Amino acid sequence: MIMLIRNAWLPLFPLNTVLFPGGVLPLKVFETRYVDMVRQCMKSETPFGVVRIKSGQEVGLAAEPEAVGCLANIMQWDMQDLGVLLLRTQGGERFRIVETRVLEDQRLEARVEPIPADEAVTLSDMHVNCAKALKLVIDDINAKGRAEQGEAFISPFAQPAQLDNTGWVANRWCEILPIPLKARQKLLELENAQSRLAIIHQYLQQHKIL
Repeated sequence: MIMLIRNAWLPLFPLNTVLFPGGVLPLKVFETRYVDMVRQCMKSETPFGVVRIKSGQEVGLAAEPEAVGCLANIMQWDMQDLGVLLLRTQGGERFRIVETRVLEDQRLEARVEPIPADEAVTLSDMHVNCAKALKLVIDDINAKGRAEQGEAFISPFAQPAQLDNTGWVANRWCEILPIPLKARQKLLELENAQSRLAIIHQYLQQHKIL
């Protein structure tokens, strides 16, 4: 994955979603300002930052972003219709916004500092069931997708799965659980992967999933 360049201005894509490291985010980009932004990122082989909108909207004037976001690395792209880019991005490093500026076209850029990546620690015995349940969910989603779409199906999960990695398991649960975006954002901001998974573990137990 591409790493952050310190002191450089990072282009931001404010969205009503939360991207986690290792997560897959398909995007349909049609606003001219963001099509231009994505083209520049592809040309320079650099990522852009995905940030949840704190206030404002995805279109029109620049929205106010949350303080913590995630790099989006462009993995695949297509343009079936003129002026509409279809992207498949994958989450990279998390970052914290230090300073923002609004460009003439109402795009946001920011100077950011990276948040240390989750350590690739082995799951504790307490959380092994979280990984087992996640595998069942992923297998079920992939099986249903293949049955409905055949060879056209593209898994919403990056491969290979890292079911023995605390951060990876926690992040995938954060993406698929039916929780408010504000709660998802708070989970993204937790620096410790074990703390994130402990909350997920409690949620799964409370909702009789484990």
